[in-house]
Formats: sequence, structure tokens, C-alpha cells
Amino acid sequence: MSEIANSILALFLVISTGWVAKRIGLLPDTIIGPLNRLVFYLALPALIFEKISRASFHHYFDLLLIVGALVAAVMAFFLAWAIGRILGAEGGRLGTFIQSCIHGNLGYMGLAVSYYFLGEEGFTRASLLASFLILLQNLLAIAALQLCSSAKGKGARLLTMAGHLLVNPIILGAVAGLLVSAWELEIPKVVQGGLGILSHMALPTGLLLIGASLSLSLSRSHLKLILGVSLVKLIMLPGLGFLLYTGLSVGRQEMAPGIILLAAPTATVTYVMSREMGGSASLASSTISATTLLSGLGYLVWLSFLS
Repeated sequence: MSEIANSILALFLVISTGWVAKRIGLLPDTIIGPLNRLVFYLALPALIFEKISRASFHHYFDLLLIVGALVAAVMAFFLAWAIGRILGAEGGRLGTFIQSCIHGNLGYMGLAVSYYFLGEEGFTRASLLASFLILLQNLLAIAALQLCSSAKGKGARLLTMAGHLLVNPIILGAVAGLLVSAWELEIPKVVQGGLGILSHMALPTGLLLIGASLSLSLSRSHLKLILGVSLVKLIMLPGLGFLLYTGLSVGRQEMAPGIILLAAPTATVTYVMSREMGGSASLASSTISATTLLSGLGYLVWLSFLS
């Protein structure tokens, strides 16, 4: 228990350092955007590609792990829709509520927890799973906003979002790593060395950026929906994953990468998607901060349970 708590607290120490750095001017708004793009488009894909390409495809590809997570995400989609309606959410607010419940921050948070808690082997399994889960949760998020929003021109924005999904750097990095691993291709050592150097900056910088993006001022008008999102995203979604994995006879240690990814807080991209597709940007912003802050407790509970 103490080892788990120390691992989670260490991650949130880095996140809180990012929050402080933003407030004292070390991470101004002018640098956060470019730094985020550097991590998202370069460092994180390099890390994922490097770990997957060096691993044995047949050893790390786990179909049951993938199936359990994907089915849990689909079930959570309909569960979130029902809960959102019960809580009185309509239109764009309902679409944002649903996507906030199922769209997790896998790249910066889920993979960071997987790496620092499960080690390289667990991280490799999580990276493989993340490529499939990112694709599905983006499709579900777009579907929620498309079906609930009445904004004009949403069809054109849908095509834009779909295009971004097809060139998602995390998915591309994972797919490229899978191909190299499956075909047992040899990567030159100098390239491996360069990838290793780039990959070392991905997770620490990502955690700092999460902290720099946090806002502690939550909208009172969204409080009921924020609590609803937190319940579904941090408890019900990983809970569904646990029940499915148990039904598929997946052991607790083997299911850990899946539970960690499913328990990740709401992704920061939900704010952009809500703003661009007729959702509620203010609700998205509030749920991102709330679930990120509460995810520390959520991870502590889930990892202790799995251990």
C-alpha cells in the first residue's frame, strides 16, 4: 500500500510542480502550447514506438485485454448517456458530459501511471492497448457531440475531427511499432539511441503540462454534472473493465494496464472538441480539472485493489 501511495504521490508532485511553475511564470501560456505539441507529436510517439518495436509482438499482444477495455468503453458510453439525462443535461451539455465520461487522458496520465507503476513490460502492454482505446474513445466522443449538438456546420467540423483522428501521433507511433515488432525488423542502433533520448522527456514533461493546465476554480453551475462525470470516469468505467476482465478470466495483475487506462481522468482534448463541435467548453474545462485532481485517489484505490 505504501509503495502504491508513494508512486501516485510522486506523479502528483510533478503535476503540482507544473501548476506552481505556471503561477510563478516559469511555464507561461506562450510556451505551454508549443511544448504540448512537442510532447504530443514527437516525444510521446517516440516513446511508444521505441518500447513496442523492441518488444515481442506475440508476447505482448493480449486480445482479451483489448476486448475487455473496448467493451467497457462502449458500455460506459450508454451508461453516461442515461446518467446525463437523469442529471438534466441536454444538447451540447449532454454531449460534453458523455465524452468527458469516456474520453480519458491516456497519453499523459494513463501511460505515465503504467510506466512508473508497472515498469517497462506493463507500459508496453498499456501502449498497445492505448492505440486501440484512443481510436474508439475518440469515435465515441465525436458521436456523442454529433448526436447531441444542434450547432450549424457541425458536419464540416466532424470531418475535421475524423481527419485528426486518422493522423493521431499516438496511434501512428503504436501502429509503426507493431509493424516493426511483428515483422522483427532491425532498427539501427543510432536510431534507437535517438529515440531513447527523445522518449525520456515525454512523461515528465507531460505531467508538468497537466499541472500547468489545471484550474482550481470549478463552475458551480456545472457542479452536479462534474460529480456525475467523476463518478462514471473514475469509478464506473474501470469497474466495468474489472467485471469484464474477471468474466474473461483475466488475472488481476494481467488486467492492470487496462484498468489504469480506463481510470485515467478526462482528456484535455475534450475541451477543444466541445468548443469545435457545439458542446459546452466550460463544462469540459471543469471536468478535466476535477477528474485530474480526483484521479490520484482513484488510482490509489484501484491499484491497491489490484495488488
